Amino acid sequence: MCQVFAGQAPERYSSTTRRLRLNGQSTSIRLENAFWEVIDQIAENDDLTTPIFISTLHSEVLELRGEPENFTSLLRCACLKFLEVSAVSEPEVVAAE
Repeated sequence: MCQVFAGQAPERYSSTTRRLRLNGQSTSIRLENAFWEVIDQIAENDDLTTPIFISTLHSEVLELRGEPENFTSLLRCACLKFLEVSAVSEPEVVAAE
């Protein structure tokens, strides 16, 4: 079983830093490439650019809970949540076809 995880391409777990603005402040976020792929997909699904999606998410979190303790962890968990929701909704799409 671990071969599925251990055998993945190293590019997936290599990190990339992207610079963007959050609430007018220039910042950088470092995530593994696999997470960037999911974040890019979430943004595309919402017809947003990735920086606008991330900035919107950050603003909504500020409004709901205040400044997040670890925003990159929140982004990783958002990716997991997106994948969970996608997995649940896919059977409905298949069933409707």
